[in-house]
Amino acid sequence: MQIVPGPRQVLREALMLTELPRGLVALGRIWGLPGVRVTHRRLDGDATDDAPPPLPHPVGRDQPADRGYGPLLHRIFRARVASPRLEPRALIAVLAADMNQAMVPGVARFDRVGDGDHAVAVGDEFVVRMPGPWDGPVRVVDRTDDPRRSSFRLATLAGHLEAGQIEFAAAEVDDGLEFTITTWARAGDLLADLVYNRLHVAREIQFQLWVHCCVRAATLAGGITGDGVDVTTRSLTWSDEVAAHAAEKTSAIA
Repeated sequence: MQIVPGPRQVLREALMLTELPRGLVALGRIWGLPGVRVTHRRLDGDATDDAPPPLPHPVGRDQPADRGYGPLLHRIFRARVASPRLEPRALIAVLAADMNQAMVPGVARFDRVGDGDHAVAVGDEFVVRMPGPWDGPVRVVDRTDDPRRSSFRLATLAGHLEAGQIEFAAAEVDDGLEFTITTWARAGDLLADLVYNRLHVAREIQFQLWVHCCVRAATLAGGITGDGVDVTTRSLTWSDEVAAHAAEKTSAIA
């Protein structure tokens, strides 16, 4: 179902166009960081495999993928870390204590909504601050704490540039650990669809941000990332079939 933009959304979208230069400055800033080898594969998506995961305990301010615009992008950013100092659970605990340790200064910052300085927990809300009109509210919808694979997952809230979810995870592998950032997202509104999917400005900023986040996480783990960052983008048109598979995933855990 497509949502008809209201006056406040129209104003926000107009401001997006006036703020584009700041977004381009941010893009130049992360492009100027030390180079890292990136392997990027673009594939056609599949309604069964690429539908977003269930959204536990939905709230009225959620902005899930079915409220978005344009194609669904299922992306996985992956960095192998050889001989890490931290195990997967410890690395995720470090990030959960302060997400900003893995962010690029001046490009993205996680600000907690409300009081408290505890580690990321289900129900917490943050606003991701970015140059330009990219600020986005999110809430924590899942947190796992297992020695072999630990993670936390965020869902977008109303007003976010995107509609969907993102997961940060670390898992045990034969030669060390693997850090991944996985996203299931569509543009949050019509103008975001223009900036994100057609002009590619916001999409490229986020792509570079998550690549460097992988590198920073690997550094925090204290290991070696000789293979760089591997990225897979699986794109598919949003349809009733995709929505149905997402609903099936939700009902399976209900």
